[in-house]
Amino acid sequence: MIDYRAGRLHFEGVPLESLALRWGTPLYVYSARQAQARARALQSAFPAPRWLVCYALKANSNPRLCRLMARQGLGADIVSGGELEVALASGFPAERVLFSGVGKTREELRAAVGAGLLSVNLESSQELEALESVAKALKRPAAISVRVNPGVAARTHPHIATGARGSKFGVEPAEALSMYDRARRNRWLRIAGIHCHIGSQISDVEDYKSATRAITGLLRTLRGRGIEPELIDFGGGLGIGEGRDPGIDPRRLSRLLEREIAPWPRARALIEPGRYIMAEAGILLTRVLYRKQAYGRRFLIVDAGMNDLIRPALYGARHPIWPARRGRDSARFDVAGPVCESADFFARDYPLPAATEAGHTLAILQAGAYGFSMASRYNSRSLPAEVLLQDGRPRLIRRRL
Repeated sequence: MIDYRAGRLHFEGVPLESLALRWGTPLYVYSARQAQARARALQSAFPAPRWLVCYALKANSNPRLCRLMARQGLGADIVSGGELEVALASGFPAERVLFSGVGKTREELRAAVGAGLLSVNLESSQELEALESVAKALKRPAAISVRVNPGVAARTHPHIATGARGSKFGVEPAEALSMYDRARRNRWLRIAGIHCHIGSQISDVEDYKSATRAITGLLRTLRGRGIEPELIDFGGGLGIGEGRDPGIDPRRLSRLLEREIAPWPRARALIEPGRYIMAEAGILLTRVLYRKQAYGRRFLIVDAGMNDLIRPALYGARHPIWPARRGRDSARFDVAGPVCESADFFARDYPLPAATEAGHTLAILQAGAYGFSMASRYNSRSLPAEVLLQDGRPRLIRRRL
């Protein structure tokens, strides 16, 4: 919960200025309670044992946050060998871990087969050949799913649309059938499921309908060939509210998907949310360095940059910005970072207290997902520290690097 108390901004009852003073800025601050609440809401909308909710570590792979999700009973969706190490070390059982990603190395495939994951989601015929070779060398069968690209253009930013024609992700249905036929004939590959993911920040359940029907059409063809996948994985991409967009309704999405997969009552269905769980559980604190005016525009230059939170520069993402101290009169500012790039802005023409000056603290909201996980040391800048609010206490979970 974020709110003002006596004019000071609090997060889970903790004054944010006190955290900025103690650990400096830029600083990521997370709420354990909010992340757990979102996870529980999804588990309620997609109940076990029919469903398994898998947390997408790419959204935020801090081990302390991953441990919270593992203890919540979620599975894990990973896209690298590094994330595999974090997932297992954080307590996710291997039988609840999915390995996605379009470019897995042989070393990563060896680690996946050795761990005995729930499924390795394959994205090309050559990747299938590589996994077959690895599994044979290890003399250990690998569970596989094929990621199908349904050729559906979801209504989202092009950089986060993954199910459209021309996307690098997945394979066409015809190639998927060929891959299943090959896997069926190989003793070192075990067909586990079918996988599809159309993009991120999807706010309308109707965007899932065409993709889902492409998948169920393929499932019928597979059934005709005597192949019955035990997993039906719909990927992630559940959008949160932004501005006037209320975000997706998980229960409505669950009902839609259930109707479509009713002919496969024995299959386990999966979703892979990341941002939906973690975005609103995180805030990026930044301090105003300078205020200036040029050509009729007011600028606030802050100490956080696009290297700390790249989403506004990369996707045109809009993050609410709240002042740590509430003000009366409002003025419009361009909030810019210190990185030497023209794209280094968090907001333009944004309303903030007119008295905002150097030294004041601002909170950039909805920053818990794809914030630190996409941070870099561009311009040789430090990576921000991370703090977790749990049981009313702030704990440093990653020091400034």
